[in-house]
Amino acid sequence: MAKNALPSAFENFADARKEGFLTVKNLKDEGKKVVGTFCAYTPVEIFLAAGAVSVGICSFSDETIPEAEKVLPSNLCPLIKSSYGFAITEKCPYMYFADLIVGETTCDGKKKMYELLGDIKNVHVMQLPQTQTDEASIEMWYKEVLALKEKVEKEFDVTITEDDIKAAITIKNEERMLLQEFYNLSKSCPPPITGTEQLKVLYGSQFKFDYESKNKELRDVIDKVKKDYEDGVENVSKSAKRILITGCPLAGVTEKVVTAIEDSGGVVVAFENCIGVKTADRLVDENEEPYKAIADRYLQIGCSVMTPDTNRYDLLSRLVEEFKVDGVVEMTLQACHTYAIETAQIRKLMQDRDVPFISVETDYSTADVAQLKTRLAAFIEMLV
Repeated sequence: MAKNALPSAFENFADARKEGFLTVKNLKDEGKKVVGTFCAYTPVEIFLAAGAVSVGICSFSDETIPEAEKVLPSNLCPLIKSSYGFAITEKCPYMYFADLIVGETTCDGKKKMYELLGDIKNVHVMQLPQTQTDEASIEMWYKEVLALKEKVEKEFDVTITEDDIKAAITIKNEERMLLQEFYNLSKSCPPPITGTEQLKVLYGSQFKFDYESKNKELRDVIDKVKKDYEDGVENVSKSAKRILITGCPLAGVTEKVVTAIEDSGGVVVAFENCIGVKTADRLVDENEEPYKAIADRYLQIGCSVMTPDTNRYDLLSRLVEEFKVDGVVEMTLQACHTYAIETAQIRKLMQDRDVPFISVETDYSTADVAQLKTRLAAFIEMLV
């Protein structure tokens, strides 16, 4: 059957981050407040309920790292250096236009970087517990969510009503359900789309700020993929080995890992990373007290900063089975100690399930592209 690259549907999301720069400027000109966020733990429903726009400002390029290293140590995680570098050089429009930046204490490097960032930007830091089950941590996080609500109301001179927050929860849940439906399409054998195409939508959806329009576009993409698949269009070879990617946040330069996999006869069917399943897998309970429901939902995200990281292990185990995975690739960033240390547990988890596993470490340069391709090609070749 003829191959269909679905150009219009996927490129629309691929260009979203770039086009979003102008959109955010226009929204600012209209008087909208902009909140920059770093992490999946940040409850964006609060910003939506306040009538503000939220956007992810983690950076995935080495362009500004040399400037950041004039202040930060060179052996620090590239995500932290890149984010700080884009702030001090004012090369990231999202960072530049942000009226408020919300960080969270997911790692010591980010925590200390926020102190420096606070000298030039309006920064609010949420104190994230390091465990997800004990009552003290649950109560602490609930209070952090309430503190964020109060901060937003004060900074933006608004009052978030119960109707406002409930409406925001509903809108975000609708988006999550659409994203779930989209990435679950790749459970089919062969999958109807490549991992590159899936990532374009998952990542690009963060930079579309009109939820009604975004959800309609997601619906259109899903329907288009389904129809083509039912019509017999094959986008991916039946022989392609099915790969799940886990580990550190993946976007920008780190997409070289996806390229290396798919250039070597594999296809990425699932992304467990922050820009992937883990951010859409759980909904906020719409029948519970809103802020408690928000706190409960966000605290249960699986991440290597949590101890024990049971929710990540459970999610990976489920994804491996549901997506009929042939192999798991973990991508860790240099100096990301929590993920690097947790690699041993993930490897054992996969061994116990008889699923081949490889971990690759990288940064935001392109110097290791050939090495990555060699290692990942060899890994895919040995899959049976």
